[in-house]
Amino acid sequence: MTKKPLILVTNDDGITAPGIRTLIAVMKTIGEVVVVAPDSPQSGMGHAVTLDSTLHLEQVYIDDGDQKEYSCSGTPVDCVKIAKSEILDRKPDLCVSGINHGSNSSINVIYSGTMSAALEAGIEGIPSIGFSLLDYNWNANFEAAATFAKSIALNVLKNGLPEGVVLNVNFPKLEKEEIKGVRICRQAKANWKEEFDKRVSPQGKEYYWLTGKFVNLDKGEDTDEWALQNGYVSVVPVKFDLTAHHCVQKLNTWDF
Repeated sequence: MTKKPLILVTNDDGITAPGIRTLIAVMKTIGEVVVVAPDSPQSGMGHAVTLDSTLHLEQVYIDDGDQKEYSCSGTPVDCVKIAKSEILDRKPDLCVSGINHGSNSSINVIYSGTMSAALEAGIEGIPSIGFSLLDYNWNANFEAAATFAKSIALNVLKNGLPEGVVLNVNFPKLEKEEIKGVRICRQAKANWKEEFDKRVSPQGKEYYWLTGKFVNLDKGEDTDEWALQNGYVSVVPVKFDLTAHHCVQKLNTWDF
């Protein structure tokens, strides 16, 4: 009898978020699921780890089912680390993170707790995927995302991923029948034009709210932003080796 693949599920919106509950249900149709996710929202945490305070881990029972679930007081990356070290008895065949409430396309990948969890699993040699839906609504419709998430996960389990590569998958905010398909893309060149809204509290103390506008500087039709704006699911292979290899030769000509 063939053993079911072991799938680690995590996220950054918290273990009760509808996005991860959808992803758990999908992954249970594929393999044996273990969930380790934050006990509260951790959006925008990037690759943060907990170093100066204790971590708490609690087994929880949220939905009916035989999957093991644990809520962790730490960051998404903490969740992957503690799952590997303290919970799992073997290396997972797959790690999936999400489904995030909101986009993680383009430059957002470096801020994303969702993607950092997937990258951390990738560092550990686990084939990994981060999933995000372009809808920040807590009650977003995840039906289309669920269908494509299953297909993409099955492909990764069947074909594997190159060493050091994880997938960043974003779903447009569309009904299933409106999505045109899947596009393999590059990350669009874009950034956030940020502003700090300065205010004064009733006690007279100044404080700030970070606001901003996302600016797409890339006109290419091979990018994740183009795909999403044109009705496709975007799949970007990303890597955690940040070396600018093309620059090494030039730097070696400098006189240090």
